[in-house]
Amino acid sequence: MDTIVFRPHAHKEAFYRWASALALTTILYNLIEGIVSVFFGYEDGTVALFGFGVDSFVEVISGLGIWHMIRRMKQNSSENHDYFEKTALKVTGTAFYILTAGLFGTALVNLYQGHKPETTFWGIVVAGISILAMWLLIHYKLKIGRQFNSRALIADANCTRVCIYLSVILLISSMAYELTGIGVLDSLGAIGIAVLSFKEGREAFEKAKGDLICSCQGSCK
Repeated sequence: MDTIVFRPHAHKEAFYRWASALALTTILYNLIEGIVSVFFGYEDGTVALFGFGVDSFVEVISGLGIWHMIRRMKQNSSENHDYFEKTALKVTGTAFYILTAGLFGTALVNLYQGHKPETTFWGIVVAGISILAMWLLIHYKLKIGRQFNSRALIADANCTRVCIYLSVILLISSMAYELTGIGVLDSLGAIGIAVLSFKEGREAFEKAKGDLICSCQGSCK
């Protein structure tokens, strides 16, 4: 984990309040997003939306690790991953790998069977809301991170961009299906989400090994 440098010492408490609030907001949003996406994904038979929802649940685990990190830093300013964080990262990585396999398998079966979802309307709605919500979270994480010279929070904000990429894939595949009615587009969207899920799983294990906060490494500025 990168060292966090503060300007005035008195600002530490303000930073921890903001960082904790942003982490809890991220967790709560992903939890709600996951429930809504899994429900409508199952009801409408859209594997892309369903997979997107499961991905959100995995992000909750990751978010809990970040929230715990902030609390631990407030208590003792330790710069090393503790057992809880490493375990959360490994569970997150494993869950992403399982999700990747499940999405690939389901998408391939749907392609073979020519499966078509009933509608991808809710995929469009969820993706649109998610893009806006993630943009706001990134904006405030960067704002607070820069204000308090927190490289860790800035890096976390940059890593949150993956959630926007997932939302864009869901939005494109859902809109394309609604416009064309071609079932293969929903499966292709699921495969796109699976690829990013695999990438997130690999990064989670890399974080668990050492100091890596996000995959952007040198570009986390």
